[in-house]
Amino acid sequence: MSSDAARHAPSTAPDDRKPQSVYGVGSEPDVQASLANERTALSWIRTGLALVAGGVALATLASFGELPTVIVAIAGLASLGGGLLAVWALISWRRTERALRLQEPLPPPAALPWLVGAVVAVAIFLAAFSAYQALTGV
Repeated sequence: MSSDAARHAPSTAPDDRKPQSVYGVGSEPDVQASLANERTALSWIRTGLALVAGGVALATLASFGELPTVIVAIAGLASLGGGLLAVWALISWRRTERALRLQEPLPPPAALPWLVGAVVAVAIFLAAFSAYQALTGV
């Protein structure tokens, strides 16, 4: 067998990639699907990182002036939410990659409804807070 053919031949050796709970099951999925799954996970991680960075920015801004305590609370929630979203990205990547390898239906995007709900809740809270500030003249 030529070296080029050997490189493209399916391997019968055990897969030593980590995590074994993902790469140790099923068969190799379509490369495009696997890479799309990885891009999606990286996108969720970037979103989580943006939330953490926003939380840090708000906390830093609050330390320079007389901002309401609610801003510091939002900063903490944003940072915590960003960290949780990054963890969820890894869990979701793992679930989807296993489903691809086992040729099972893909799991639903469980973090998306929670993220949308959190964004809507924060938006409503901030709108109400702003309206209260405007009406009371604080």
